[in-house]
Amino acid sequence: MIGRSFMRRFRVCNRNTLSILAFSLLSTYVLSFLFEGQILYGLLGIFGMSTSSNIPLAMSAQFLGLLTSGFFIKSAARAKLTMLYGTGIAFITLIPFFFAPSLLWKVGLLLGGYSSGAAIAAWGYFLKIFTERKERLKTCADVLITSNIFMIVINFIAIRLTPYVGLVIVMLALIIGMLLTGRLKVDAALDGVTKKGSVQSTGRLKNAVLVLCLFIAVLTINSGIMYVVINPAFEHLTSLVSWYWAVPYIIALFVMRSLPWASRHSRVLYLGMAMMIGAFIAFMLLGRASLDYLVVNTLFLGACGFFDLFWWSILGNMLDYTEKPSFVFGIGLSANVLGVLAGSMIGRVARSTHLLTAEITVMGLTVVCVTLGVLPILNRYLVLLLKDQPYLLAFEAQDASTERSASYQAEALDPLTSREREVLEHLLAGKSNQEIAGALSVTVNTVKTHAKNIYSKYDVHSRAELISLLLKGRDS
Repeated sequence: MIGRSFMRRFRVCNRNTLSILAFSLLSTYVLSFLFEGQILYGLLGIFGMSTSSNIPLAMSAQFLGLLTSGFFIKSAARAKLTMLYGTGIAFITLIPFFFAPSLLWKVGLLLGGYSSGAAIAAWGYFLKIFTERKERLKTCADVLITSNIFMIVINFIAIRLTPYVGLVIVMLALIIGMLLTGRLKVDAALDGVTKKGSVQSTGRLKNAVLVLCLFIAVLTINSGIMYVVINPAFEHLTSLVSWYWAVPYIIALFVMRSLPWASRHSRVLYLGMAMMIGAFIAFMLLGRASLDYLVVNTLFLGACGFFDLFWWSILGNMLDYTEKPSFVFGIGLSANVLGVLAGSMIGRVARSTHLLTAEITVMGLTVVCVTLGVLPILNRYLVLLLKDQPYLLAFEAQDASTERSASYQAEALDPLTSREREVLEHLLAGKSNQEIAGALSVTVNTVKTHAKNIYSKYDVHSRAELISLLLKGRDS
């Protein structure tokens, strides 16, 4: 028995390692070519083409891939196929870039962006299946760190040698990623794992996902501003930028990965915001020399590292509460791309009006300050939406007879009125006060009154405490 358990854990661990490497290599393509890398920038520069239309085109396509792919990825097997096909299509779309610019470049950016977005969303299945909840932050950190290290190496090669060499390396990375994905063994049992413990409170989950998306979009607007405002100011430092670009980001990920969760929470957000404000102020006051770049980039990318891993971990934990992890994961990451696109648009508008650096910086600081005011509100609301979910998850995982016995046990502990009993059943089903009011044809205030009475009878103060009490009573 022990041996079989060990082998099962080993297989899951091995599959998790394979999925991390495969996803990291796919992300390397996105970072090194589509978005931030020097390959596409270098190729466009060789032929005197602008980045202002091509990069947003690729990002918009990936946004659509992330947003829509969850509608057709409904099993682990389909998630694997989507990663395989998505990675393969991305590989094929790189071929036209070895030749002179043509319409095929635009087609390649569109198809590569969409297919990679779909493949990234598909990985949400494997993040949920192969990684325990408490380890997902580390898994997300490992993916982000690995892909950014690969990006640094490829950027350096593309600048020092030629973008075409970088293009070849990215294609090799995609081939290896496909091979690793092909080795992932998925079966019907994994779909059972995906469905196990999924909370049926769809209304609450939808609200939490929407708030998280707004949360992510607000955070990443500043990244978009950076791409089109700060980065061009240091484009003459090509060699330094090629390798130092993501170093502060990686360091921030390592730091946050090593901290206990209590230290990673809201305080990390405020630290990140302070660093981002410092980056804008430094950009306004300092010059454009190498040391100035090191200061500005360290502050800004360090803040981005804290932010990204913070919301990636929340998104990863949210997968426990859905039977459609690709859908939730894809929508969450699409909010990231949307925020970057919005920030880029703001930055381009600012530059097109020929504003002074100081004026543009003040605009960036204004966005940061607005973000600073909004984030605590969004974070608090998100916490309220999700705080009961672990208990709901545990309760939902029980069979029907166990749920009924827990419900009857509640009545035995302290008899309820018939209406309170109805409210209790809906509370245990994970429904919101609004949903309960609609089901019972009463007002929300009436539901709140009944819930208050129920909590009072069991000497608890929340739904989470009530469910925890019932589960403990069942186990005793």
